[in-house]
Amino acid sequence: MTALLEMRGISKVFPGVRALDNVSLSVAPGEIHAICGENGAGKSTLMKVLSGVYPFGSYEGDIIYDGETLACRNIRDSEARGIIIIHQELALVPLLSIAENLFLGNEVAKNGVINWGQAYQRTEGLLKKVGLNELPTTKVEKLGVGKQQLIEIAKALAKDVRLLILDEPTAALQENDSQKLLDLMLELKAQGVTQIIISHKLNEISRVADRITVIRDGASVSTMDKHEITEDRIIRDMVGRDMAHRYPERTPNPGPVLMEVAGWNVWHPEQAERQIIKDVSFNVKKGEIVGIAGLMGTGRTELAMSIFGQSYGQGHKGSIKMHGAEVDVSTVPKAVKAGIAYVTEDRKGLGLVLEEPIVKNITLANLAGVAMRGVLDKRRETRVAEGYRKQLAIRTPGVQQKVVNLSGGNQQKVVLSKWLFTEPEVLILDEPTRGIDVGAKFEIYTIMKELAEQGRSIVLISSEMPELLGMCDRIYVMNEGRIVGELDRSEASQEKIMALILKGEGKAA
Repeated sequence: MTALLEMRGISKVFPGVRALDNVSLSVAPGEIHAICGENGAGKSTLMKVLSGVYPFGSYEGDIIYDGETLACRNIRDSEARGIIIIHQELALVPLLSIAENLFLGNEVAKNGVINWGQAYQRTEGLLKKVGLNELPTTKVEKLGVGKQQLIEIAKALAKDVRLLILDEPTAALQENDSQKLLDLMLELKAQGVTQIIISHKLNEISRVADRITVIRDGASVSTMDKHEITEDRIIRDMVGRDMAHRYPERTPNPGPVLMEVAGWNVWHPEQAERQIIKDVSFNVKKGEIVGIAGLMGTGRTELAMSIFGQSYGQGHKGSIKMHGAEVDVSTVPKAVKAGIAYVTEDRKGLGLVLEEPIVKNITLANLAGVAMRGVLDKRRETRVAEGYRKQLAIRTPGVQQKVVNLSGGNQQKVVLSKWLFTEPEVLILDEPTRGIDVGAKFEIYTIMKELAEQGRSIVLISSEMPELLGMCDRIYVMNEGRIVGELDRSEASQEKIMALILKGEGKAA
């Protein structure tokens, strides 16, 4: 069968960096083709070449699409050929309606006048195709991330898509929404839509992909058919070595209780009558990794943020003790002073200043640590940042590099460095490996292990149960704002966690 898309010998060079080196990719009509690789391997760069973000002439090699040479100058050129890319960061306008978003820049109009009746009618048809029954006039801000992802696909269908590119489409979705999206991909395949999916979730790739191409260090290293796909082979090709263990081996040796949260209650920041955190009590010991499991929306992030300087909610009640003595965590500086740090799940939106260099981001939470008599010591600041760059193996030419140019895994290491520089005793990690590849995940896990061995305490919030089971000494289970159970490392399993969630629905712990 003649390929719909062939990318031959694609190379792309940025100043000082060869991002792509002679990459080749072939995609057959109607197939779902997965692209895997570590963060920074060149996957997104390759798709930006294909979609015209990096225009014709800015790269080497040839792109043959539908039997003709493709020479896109911009995204509009690629979309005119039916090539639509959906980026990991959704490109919807929250304050506009679904209909307005679907046809933004592609309006249903005649003589410059929009035909809203026709636009709404077409919107209803497109929403039905992706399994949504929302009104066309519904504002996007009212919808969850899962539905917004489906609207992005509906938007692509509105442009007569032939080749749909999905970049980490399930990275921010919970399990149910992820399964709906994968089911939709299979439905689109049955309708003849060719798809390319970039993903780190190997189980999802194994479910939907007909073929997989693995990219490592800017070069294509292998392409395998569906019957050849195994997680072990994908990982080996991605990282260039066998990974016998997904998690570093460690022997837990917890000390006395370091932090104790008792009777913690928090109400919604805007709806004072709505209680979000309900009488939560838990503790973490010195040198211990404690997990908090639960489905999305059960209050895990709200709990963490409310502990960290009351960054979330209002009407906080309860107590937090460090070393047996109650501490004041009513503001972020006070929480930091008490020895608590929080690594947000939203590293790009809340954890980093993307347009600033690494050095500025690392020292941002502890400027006093790089100042002399209130004046910033730039040499000291650089030494501190270089120290963390080496300690956490942040892959970058230097600490003056802008954070926006780093891969997801390296960005996460910068966020970790920022909070480690505050010298916390308790480090709360909220989804610390979301959107990063298996190699970078292992590096984050290794850092966690080393911190625990140094006597730091870690609270790990994760939607990935294997991650909790592989890293934690104890796991608390949350549901509907409550702690509904506690499991020791030796007894914890995915089945027991889910049983606690289901058993605890609507009940106090």
